[in-house]
Amino acid sequence: MHDDSRLVLERINRFLGERIAPAIYPERIPLELTAWDVPDEPVPFAEAIVQPFEPFAVGQPWSKPWGTTWFHVKGSVPDAWREASDDSRVELVVDLGFEGDGAGFQAEGLVYAPDGTIVKAVEPFNAAVAVEGETVDLYIEAASNPNIGGSWGWGATPMGDKATAGADPIYRVRSIALARRDLTVWELERDVFTLLGLHAELVPGSNRAARLLRALERMCDVMDPHDVAGTAQAGRDALAGVLHDEAAANVHHITAVGHAHIDSAWLWPTRETIRKCARTFSNVLALMDEHPDFVFACSSAQQYAWVKQFYPELFERIRARVAEGRFVLVGGMWVESDTNMVGGEAMVRQFVAGQGFFQREFGKRAVTGWLPDSFGYTGALPQLLAGAGIRQFVTQKISWNDTDRFPHHTFLWEGIDGTRMFTHFPPMDTYNSDLSPRELALSDRQYAEKGAANSSLALYGWGDGGGGPTREMIASARRARSLDGLPAVELGTPEDFFARAKAEYEHPPVWSGELYLELHRGTYTSQARTKQGNRRSEHLLRQAELWAATAAVRTGAEYPYDELEAAWQIVLLQQFHDILPGSSIAWVHREAERNYAAVAERVEVVIQRALDTLGGGAGGAEGGVLVNAAPVPLRGVPALGAGAPTAGVAASVRRDGDTMVLENGLARFILDARGRVVSAVDLASGREAIAPGESAGLQLFRDTPNRWDAWDIDEHYRRHEEELDAVVSLEADESRGAVRVTRSVGESTIEQEFTLGPDTPTLQITTRVDWHERQRLLKFAFPLDVRADRAASEVQFGHVYRPTHENTSWDAARFETSAHRWVHVGEPGFGVAVANDSTYGHDISRRTRRGGGTMTLVRQSLLRAPLFPDPEADQGEHVVRSSLTLGAELADAIAAGYALNLPLRQAAAPIEPLVTVDGDGVLVESVKLAEDRSGDVIVRLYEALGRRTSATIGFGFPVGSVVQTDLLEQPLEHPDGFDADTNILSVRPFQVVTLRLRSA
Repeated sequence: MHDDSRLVLERINRFLGERIAPAIYPERIPLELTAWDVPDEPVPFAEAIVQPFEPFAVGQPWSKPWGTTWFHVKGSVPDAWREASDDSRVELVVDLGFEGDGAGFQAEGLVYAPDGTIVKAVEPFNAAVAVEGETVDLYIEAASNPNIGGSWGWGATPMGDKATAGADPIYRVRSIALARRDLTVWELERDVFTLLGLHAELVPGSNRAARLLRALERMCDVMDPHDVAGTAQAGRDALAGVLHDEAAANVHHITAVGHAHIDSAWLWPTRETIRKCARTFSNVLALMDEHPDFVFACSSAQQYAWVKQFYPELFERIRARVAEGRFVLVGGMWVESDTNMVGGEAMVRQFVAGQGFFQREFGKRAVTGWLPDSFGYTGALPQLLAGAGIRQFVTQKISWNDTDRFPHHTFLWEGIDGTRMFTHFPPMDTYNSDLSPRELALSDRQYAEKGAANSSLALYGWGDGGGGPTREMIASARRARSLDGLPAVELGTPEDFFARAKAEYEHPPVWSGELYLELHRGTYTSQARTKQGNRRSEHLLRQAELWAATAAVRTGAEYPYDELEAAWQIVLLQQFHDILPGSSIAWVHREAERNYAAVAERVEVVIQRALDTLGGGAGGAEGGVLVNAAPVPLRGVPALGAGAPTAGVAASVRRDGDTMVLENGLARFILDARGRVVSAVDLASGREAIAPGESAGLQLFRDTPNRWDAWDIDEHYRRHEEELDAVVSLEADESRGAVRVTRSVGESTIEQEFTLGPDTPTLQITTRVDWHERQRLLKFAFPLDVRADRAASEVQFGHVYRPTHENTSWDAARFETSAHRWVHVGEPGFGVAVANDSTYGHDISRRTRRGGGTMTLVRQSLLRAPLFPDPEADQGEHVVRSSLTLGAELADAIAAGYALNLPLRQAAAPIEPLVTVDGDGVLVESVKLAEDRSGDVIVRLYEALGRRTSATIGFGFPVGSVVQTDLLEQPLEHPDGFDADTNILSVRPFQVVTLRLRSA
């Protein structure tokens, strides 16, 4: 052999590309093609096949962006091909004009038999369909989805909205032909792929590398380049020795699980996701027919539900494979949701809806949590996973960190309440593996638990846009079962992996608290209307369930199960990790906005109907009876009830020279001539909250991320701060105790109203923006004269403390964070709360103030203006509400958050609460009727202050029994803190408790 391995590799690669690969399909014949272009949105099979199909030729363009064309393919299989079936297969091979840079991000097709049975999909890297019998008679539903992010780059594109995408065809059919696949040549190609890939991972010049190279060169020598088919077996024989060199017994072990991450919306709308599910799942079922040991893990009950609704025959085939244990249910959620911004009860409902669907349709639930692609993970999640019957958790995304490398791949994840969840990060750094030697070797190299454990998980299959595993990937797994130089690969289920991992790793390390992703920090802010719709929907549904349950128990009124379930399913879908974070195309977000508006309209009807039934419907003048759905008293109105508010001292507004002063006996706020808050005094303590020389108000920043517009806010934005201080008008409204400030900023206008209510140290701030900026970030800054080394930010069912300093790289990387309704900073004896009604993005840090000294800077990220994937993101009108509470303890911050998000409603008569809590810090998160429609009342509570405590739970109706349940409303075998005899609830910090009440 020539000493220069580079030249040898050049020869082998050329032989592979020019001789072996083309010989896989040595013969092709054309087929008869006709086509029908769908005028608008996709239609079902039965409607499509009766349309007037016209002759179509290979090479013609077809359809427009987001269009659909149906192809009818007919032909006959040559007799000679059928006779050679032992060493070849007859296949339909389709190339719709694939661009080659990713499955699921471009044209795709779904193949049907004439009776409407789905056969499988055709996609860029899975374009063949097996043909049985003497004739071909198939239909292909071809989707001309634009390759957003591929050919068009990652800049502004009109392709994300059907209205702006244009009508010119974007694909041209390259091939729809009948072909004969030579099985020996195909296997040879897989052999060479594996050995070349393995050679690239070995130490250059090592004995193993030399053996591989010699065998590959020998293959080239023994084969005839002019008769690849006739000499392919000789080539395989030349490679057999090195392919059978077994790995050592103690090599790293990989359990390979078939997978297809299908984003429920992203660079395509949900209507296309429905078709992606059919395409991917049919691919998977076809593979299962060929490979008895192939298993596939799939999450997202919503996607199963879509298939059941739109493709019932396919769903029944899935049901059979689920029963076999080969189509594995994972996740247990309605969708793979975001976990940073989804509210506590909504996160519970992800599992209630998901596990409920799995149980009803398949008779089993998921036991493995599955969120490979969400943008960070709340510290509340371990408790919620465990409460929903999940025993272990898989994710991948933290490997994307831009600053710090996460130290573990297998560990115990401890949540904010102390619950621990066995967790695994596949060290392959992808959930879309093709099981190439490169990725297998990477998994082995990066595995962090070497010496203590020896197993990892690999999720293989084309993903994001779906597609799933291919026969080539399974072939790779077979060759790597025990191959010297690679880890040992075994096809299996997630449960197979976790059983092995838990057995070998008795004492894994513990990671406590949130799993913060050091990337995609802009997703807390992008697409403000989508985020506002989510927040509003969560709180409207809370009210609807509370008052509907109260009406059902008190009056026997019918509980609107179906209406509420339908609304929840819309909200849960739109919490998907590319919808709620604002990282989808325009089509997705405009649809989300319409859906949220429809949910609000329908749920408001449910609320009003229930209040009318209770006699607490709208009525009374201002200051009359008010309805309070919050779990804390507001303005003297009882929690979860209706009553008269307490009278208070009205705030005064006066002009003092160039300043405006708002005061009510508890607090005094001063705005200067720039319309900025320069003083905020808590009159009870005399403390000034605004740092000397500073002012609270709006700031504008350049927002040009290094990579992904909608996803990222990069640290360098801080170096481009502009304080907004130019005022168009500054007016006082004495009748409302308000000051109104109007500004003009670039192409935008901003109006802010500052209001101080009676008997409260809370300044209410309403910001109305007509936003027309591009790649700019609008923040509201509160420079506070408080020394706080950490800040409390609300998360689901509690809060987390994050450092305000940057002592470590981990601290510094956490420069933009998510909070729910409030954040709190304080020092002994004095604290300040900043609340919001729809803002999630915050940055909180210790800063040097003007003139020296330090301050704690709290900033809300109100609006962005990214260009990709939606070039019109956030343009137009917005209304954002915030509040600043002086002298606030944590309980005050919690109350301020509820007050903004659950505003009091006018009522005609008092309503006694259905549930009461006597004990500080224990709050009612939801009151509803049971999912099983038994009429039982479900009450979910949580400890909110982060301390052990107890409370007495009271009921405003005759209760026959009270049972503590899990989150899925199933009785706990061992109640955790609730004494049914005394109705005393003893809870640990941030514990979530669900009670099931049966009427007497």
